[in-house]
Amino acid sequence: MPEAVVFVAFLEASVRLGVPLALAAMGETITERSGVINIGLEGSLIAGALGGALGAMALDGPGGGLLIGAAAGAFVAFTFAAFAIGLGTDQIITGTAITLGGLGFTGAIYQARFGTTGAVLSVPTLAPAPIPVLSEIPVVGTALFAQAPTAYLAYVLAPALWYFLYRTAWGLELRAVGEDPDAADAAGVRVRWTRFWATILGGTMAGIAGAHLVLAHAGTFAENMSAGRGFIAIAVVVLGRWNPVWVLLAAFFFGAANALQFQGQALGLDLPYQLFLAFPYVLTLAALGLGVGRTRAPAALALEWPKRER
Repeated sequence: MPEAVVFVAFLEASVRLGVPLALAAMGETITERSGVINIGLEGSLIAGALGGALGAMALDGPGGGLLIGAAAGAFVAFTFAAFAIGLGTDQIITGTAITLGGLGFTGAIYQARFGTTGAVLSVPTLAPAPIPVLSEIPVVGTALFAQAPTAYLAYVLAPALWYFLYRTAWGLELRAVGEDPDAADAAGVRVRWTRFWATILGGTMAGIAGAHLVLAHAGTFAENMSAGRGFIAIAVVVLGRWNPVWVLLAAFFFGAANALQFQGQALGLDLPYQLFLAFPYVLTLAALGLGVGRTRAPAALALEWPKRER
């Protein structure tokens, strides 16, 4: 039936569009659980996209692109952490500067490498890797289990990070640092170190998300192609209540909202296309406003530690 074909295409697009948000948002969940909000996530994401493209071309394969993309995202997060955690600068201002710097530097590197007008890149891509049996399940099989390997990484990370946060001593220490760093410090937890590695992990996952955009989604790199996904991922963390499993579902919710706009335009509905472009953001704001993502944030989120006398 045509309706079934349309629905399957919608599910496939929802997962495809939700995966980069899921990867970046789950990394940011770990970062925010430590009390750090990394507004510079967009910088890690665009750096991962450029690193993924250059790495895949230089190493002649998408695997190398993923590694370089992850390293690029981690480097941007390291820069953020050096200032916000090491020097105690304001996290919001520092993250904004990192984002603007990331967008500017990636654009400059791209133009220096491929000319001021840029070039259409031909990047080795990640081919879908269908999982036997599961990919043959009617309707949802191809949508969930015939995706790029990075999608399966997101599936595995959600429960793994949940277990880490709520069932391990390291996860307890991480959450303690995000709730009451003074008490955690008194208990012997290395607050700065914990926040540092959590921020680097978040940036690494954002770098993988950026590489996914190039290697499994677009097949090329363009300046500013992250298109605000880093900021959207931060909203997804709130929508997912700082819980990795809920964050994965929230990312697919936003992916479905994006897929709906494409479906609406494909159906030829007589509406301004700007309404379709705005729909995912309006839907997310509505969900937040209605309390879907209303929960208490980590108590020490975005607060300076240790506090300095002004």
